[in-house]
Amino acid sequence: MHSFGGNPSAPHQTTTQTLFSDTFPLHSPQVSYYTSKSKQEEIDSHTTDGFPLFIITYTCAITFSVISCLRSDNVRNKMCVAVFGVVTSGLAVVSSFGLLLYIGVPFVITVANSPFLILGIGLNNMFILVSDFQHTHVNDPVPKRMAHTYKEAVMSITITALTDVLKFFIGVMSDFPSVQSFCLYTATSIAFCYVYTITFLGAFMALNGRREEGNRHWLTCMKVPSVKTSTQTVMYKLCCVGGQYDQSTGAEKKQRASNFFMEYYGPFLTKPWVKVMVMIIYFLYLASSIFGCFHIQQGIELYDLAADNSHVTKFIRKDRQYFSDYGLSVMVIVKNEFPYWDETKRCQLQACLEDFKEPQFVDRDIFTSWLDSYLSYGKDKHLNLNNKEVFLSNLPQLFDLSPFFMQDVTLTGDVIHASRFFIQTIGIANASKEIEMLKGLKAIAGKCSVASLSVYNHEFIYFDQYNVVVSSTIKNVSVITAVMLVVSLLLIPNPICSLWVTCSIGSVTIGVTGFMALWDISLDSISMIIFTVCIGFTVDFSAHMAYAFVSSKKPRPDDKAVDALSSLGYPILQGTLSTILGVSVLASSEFNTFRTFFQIFFLVVFIGMVHGLVFIPVVLTTCTCSSEEEEEEYNEKEIKTSKL
Repeated sequence: MHSFGGNPSAPHQTTTQTLFSDTFPLHSPQVSYYTSKSKQEEIDSHTTDGFPLFIITYTCAITFSVISCLRSDNVRNKMCVAVFGVVTSGLAVVSSFGLLLYIGVPFVITVANSPFLILGIGLNNMFILVSDFQHTHVNDPVPKRMAHTYKEAVMSITITALTDVLKFFIGVMSDFPSVQSFCLYTATSIAFCYVYTITFLGAFMALNGRREEGNRHWLTCMKVPSVKTSTQTVMYKLCCVGGQYDQSTGAEKKQRASNFFMEYYGPFLTKPWVKVMVMIIYFLYLASSIFGCFHIQQGIELYDLAADNSHVTKFIRKDRQYFSDYGLSVMVIVKNEFPYWDETKRCQLQACLEDFKEPQFVDRDIFTSWLDSYLSYGKDKHLNLNNKEVFLSNLPQLFDLSPFFMQDVTLTGDVIHASRFFIQTIGIANASKEIEMLKGLKAIAGKCSVASLSVYNHEFIYFDQYNVVVSSTIKNVSVITAVMLVVSLLLIPNPICSLWVTCSIGSVTIGVTGFMALWDISLDSISMIIFTVCIGFTVDFSAHMAYAFVSSKKPRPDDKAVDALSSLGYPILQGTLSTILGVSVLASSEFNTFRTFFQIFFLVVFIGMVHGLVFIPVVLTTCTCSSEEEEEEYNEKEIKTSKL
């Protein structure tokens, strides 16, 4: 449709432009071209376009991680650990992609979004490990410090990794092949990321711990003094002194951000009036999200599948702008053998074909029918086309007069196996109209009882997704929720906390869906993939916070929340900022797929962070009661500690 000669070469385009310029020197016309293969060729040609963005993202992630792990103490500095944390994510991507490509798993353009997700998961794990390592006693042996770190951190990391891997492996059973490939690549990457985190990154942290144990410089690994003296120069004190720690706790001195969560934010959040305000804000968030859910649009504009500067995008936009009155030319196919010479059945078939002219999106006057032309030809020639032999023997004469009809009839011997007719759609101005048109034509085809009919246009492959995209999204989110509930009940030693972690998935899902509508993001197969992926990622924040809350030794729920926030508040904030910073480069991509990934990923990470740092602590403190036994046991331990 509206196709200008297939796929012209560059010299041909230059000649055409020169010709037009000579003819119309003042206003040179713009020529847009398109074929039925243009869209797929465009997608295939840009499959690897995400790799430059991938490199930029990892560079930004390394920079932010290094800055956030920078310490003024030359021994306690964690810059190298931050670098190796990013390298761990990169190794996971390289290992998984290499393995799956080696065994022949297809690489589709949606898979290019996977590395950004793995980066977020890897950085989040790294920040939590570093935070828990800093809470250990610096004078303890390194094996003991690592044992304490793994005891506190690895369980929550295991919960999130296990749920993510199970979720994506279940996603391999999706209706969309692109989703199947994406889920397989992502699940394998997460598995590699988990293994590399607890082995490769853990081993490097142990080596870094031995360096700290020997009070060695973070860069040169040379021993440095731990105490500043008056004889040392300012530069020497700044660059060559380190190894100090908190004498009261025996642990490293806390970062200002960690102190903020422990001394200011945590106590403020647990005030009764603040909890009430948080619950009011939450219900307002929920109401606005539900409002957005009822206004989300389905469908994808086909130019969103190509690059912004692509000839496909230019053509479809111009076609929408200037020729939207006339839409697709749709085939109506008679799929099986049919006795066209039987007058009764032929009249019934023609009545079915007439029904296709009734909808308001079909032009009654533009209808291509080899059968109507043949009947007119038979009437002019006084042929009895109700006779099978006459009908079949005169068909070649029709094809000689109108050769293009030869492509509309599949004839072998004296059997017509299939045939097709054409109708012209009109007024198809957007994706919603396309959905309405496809559903309407399929319904008309299904009502015909005399013959098996189907409708087809090469762009229906994109429209067909609309029938399953909502159900698939609901199914995927339900699977994520069920898997998260089972894993949480098995690994988090508190059923109430497990339930609230699972409920947070539903809350984030509603929020992201609602704000997708407010951000003008349609629900289609691409956004469904990204949406499903990102929803799984939000589990991490809530699961980490809930596990830290349950594991806290504090007796009162408010104290547990403050303890959990002081341990994980800063790592969650670091993970959020590093992830958003990393994927922000996608906002400048010329591909709508990558821009959509950034928009949804931003919504998911930000809303997930708010749940982990605000809503979940408030809900857990409200729904959890402290026992007298825990308070007595905690008071006894405090008394013993003070005596010692």
